[in-house]
Amino acid sequence: MTDETNRRTGIDWVSFIISGGFLVLFLLLSLFNKTLMGEWISTSFDFSVKYFGAFWQLLLLATFIVGIALALSKYGKVKLGKLDKPENGYFRWVSMILCTLLASGGVFWAAGEPLYHFLTTPPLFAEEGMTKAEAVVPGLAQSFFHWGFTAWACLGTVTTIVLMYAHYHKGFPLKPRTMLYPMVGEKIFNKNSVLGSIADIVSIIAVAAGTIGPIGFLGLQVGYALQYLFNIPDTMFTQSIVIIFLVTVASISAASGVDKGIQLMSRLNVGLALILMLGMLILGPTLFIIDSFIGAEAFQIQNFMRMSLYRGEDSWLGYWTIFFWGWFIGFGPAMAMFISRISRGRSIRELILAVAIIAPLVSNFWFASVGGSGLFYELQNPGSVSTALNETGMPAAVMAIMDQVPLGIVMASGFLIVTIVFVATTADSMSYSVAVTLTGHAHPPRQLRVFWALLFGATAATLLGIGESSIQTLQNFIVVTAVPVSILMLPPVWLAPKVAKRMAIEQGIVADKETPETVEEQRKTS
Repeated sequence: MTDETNRRTGIDWVSFIISGGFLVLFLLLSLFNKTLMGEWISTSFDFSVKYFGAFWQLLLLATFIVGIALALSKYGKVKLGKLDKPENGYFRWVSMILCTLLASGGVFWAAGEPLYHFLTTPPLFAEEGMTKAEAVVPGLAQSFFHWGFTAWACLGTVTTIVLMYAHYHKGFPLKPRTMLYPMVGEKIFNKNSVLGSIADIVSIIAVAAGTIGPIGFLGLQVGYALQYLFNIPDTMFTQSIVIIFLVTVASISAASGVDKGIQLMSRLNVGLALILMLGMLILGPTLFIIDSFIGAEAFQIQNFMRMSLYRGEDSWLGYWTIFFWGWFIGFGPAMAMFISRISRGRSIRELILAVAIIAPLVSNFWFASVGGSGLFYELQNPGSVSTALNETGMPAAVMAIMDQVPLGIVMASGFLIVTIVFVATTADSMSYSVAVTLTGHAHPPRQLRVFWALLFGATAATLLGIGESSIQTLQNFIVVTAVPVSILMLPPVWLAPKVAKRMAIEQGIVADKETPETVEEQRKTS
């Protein structure tokens, strides 16, 4: 490792100023002319979906396939992070992983998306002439797919392997640019590396956009819930108070670091989610939830390749699959850095199975418990959930479902709490990841972590004040920012197997066929 690399443990002010300035510029343009800004973003969104949609579908599919292949191969035994024993217990570790993606939309999307796909069957299956009852499984399966195996795989499988090798095994900074080290070499860490700076900057902008969106959604979700449950007016003031409370919690958690605040929040988060899932199973349509989960999971696996490579109706793809893929790709480098930080001592096989198999199955069961219950009540009484969804949007879906569950007020209050904790966990883990990106160190300054948590909240609150249409603009912006990040996410797909082989040789798991002894033996034999 070069002296230059050793010195670069302070804040990267170039990346900080450009990424932060870009975010502030976006906010100012939204304030002064939200219509024009919306048009620019909408045009860029259409361009991204048209020219990068197919690439993203292939990228996520390849990431998942390569990850699973590594887990099943002899390289699956490789230990990551130069530790023989994991730093975190299994439940604690998986809890923190679960709170990365599921926290971004665990309540907001889980209630509404399955119902949308139920009411309007996804185009891939629309021509199969299904009855309403038969439409439950493909509708739920489409939601499973969007929050399932490929979505999770892009967050912390091959990218995490490359990052952990470069950071823990080679001693280079923990930054998005580090994913390019096995291909570019040490020059990627030079102070004047344009490629390295671009990799860091676009990753910060993308994760900022992806984090601000859920915070804005939280303001809408909780504002509606407070009015529904306690008759507190759903105003901008109420939504701002909610966001201030959320950001305060996230800031305290981020300031405490991964080993304290974030870990505690994640365990609390998963514990509350498990209690709510158990409550839905006991109080809700138990057998319907279980049957729907099994049926939809089987349907997803059976149609996995078709759903992964569907290139039919462009408008539907852009609104659903490509939007989600862009969102998750934008999160990719920051999530991989966070998962790298908490996964020392784990094997490649453990990492892939936890991130790409266990986490998706838990997410899917959460969707089956929340959204599946909504489908059941909609089948029993058409309009009981869909009316609220169509008239008010996703924030109303959860309350409409809870209206029909025994102890609905208690359950609705529980979902209100878990929503806040979910999004706070996303805000603190992502502010931590941005701070790591700017310093390259696993323990960035506390003030830097808090600053980004506060900036996320302030931006979301301001956008809500401008109007809900700005949140939609931000969601489109998420997809636009994913374009350069997706190019950064491509090299780890072929670099991860090479890196895994190097570590397997170092750890004596496989023999190095290129050693001098082997060459000499081959010479004698010939």
